[in-house]
Amino acid sequence: MSMPSPFRNAAFELARPDLSVLIPFYRESPLDLLKTLSSRDPHAIEIILLDDGSGRPDITAEVTAFIQTSPLACELITLTENEGRSRGRNRLTTAARGETFLFLDSDMLPDDAGFLDRWLSVAHEKPAVVFGGFSLLQAPRDAKFAVHRRMAGHGDCLPASERLKQPEKYVFTSNLLVRRDVFDFEGFDPNFTGWGWEDVEWAMRVAARYGVGHIDNTATHMGLDTAETLARKYEQSAANFARVIAKHPDVVSQYPSYKVARLLKKLPLRSLLRTTARSLAMMPLPAAMRARLLRLYRAALYAEVV
Repeated sequence: MSMPSPFRNAAFELARPDLSVLIPFYRESPLDLLKTLSSRDPHAIEIILLDDGSGRPDITAEVTAFIQTSPLACELITLTENEGRSRGRNRLTTAARGETFLFLDSDMLPDDAGFLDRWLSVAHEKPAVVFGGFSLLQAPRDAKFAVHRRMAGHGDCLPASERLKQPEKYVFTSNLLVRRDVFDFEGFDPNFTGWGWEDVEWAMRVAARYGVGHIDNTATHMGLDTAETLARKYEQSAANFARVIAKHPDVVSQYPSYKVARLLKKLPLRSLLRTTARSLAMMPLPAAMRARLLRLYRAALYAEVV
């Protein structure tokens, strides 16, 4: 794959980063996130961005313009072809200079001004892996996102005390701190394609060897999806779910999504159930009901691979 030289700002050569903030993006600008990132010690932090084959010169121009004036060390790597979620994040770590990585999704926004400094303090303690959590505090409240807001609010936006009960399950690359030597030993599996499960599978491997920590240093997930988009993502994720089952059957068998999928597998007319659940989830019903129908649809998809 041909790749132009990385674009770096003046602060890049001066910085001696302890913490490398790694941000992949694809066809959506990370500019809003970049504007929120600041630190009391800018020389201790660098930001490495990866444009994973967007082919959008307008995004390149605005990100480059921001980097030029940022007091934080910044580097932009631009790929000509999309490599995908796992390969892209693996590539980001090879460009990082810090001893600790902070993976941030480009559609996240820190929930307070101390976000990076708090992570820098945690990094100095040299933990293996820590997830900071995410919230919906700043997320859009448009009606079209009501189902996703309902699902994320009840299943994902949990305090650290709750996440620690199943630490490997609640690990997402949206706000994830990883020590360099840990990632050198356990990178993301590049055979995961499409959407879903590559971060949870990685956490299963890491948790068994190093353990996984959780704190409350949240960022808002701004990129809520419509019900239609969620359904398409679930359709992409079934093959990845099958891959996780094959690699970690004892862990996955404890998950509710697996247990429901196994029950549905025994039912006749599964395809009719799947189609009906999807159709009803797209109708103007209460958000709570549509969320339950989407979960049923996801389980019916997974029933084909369990």
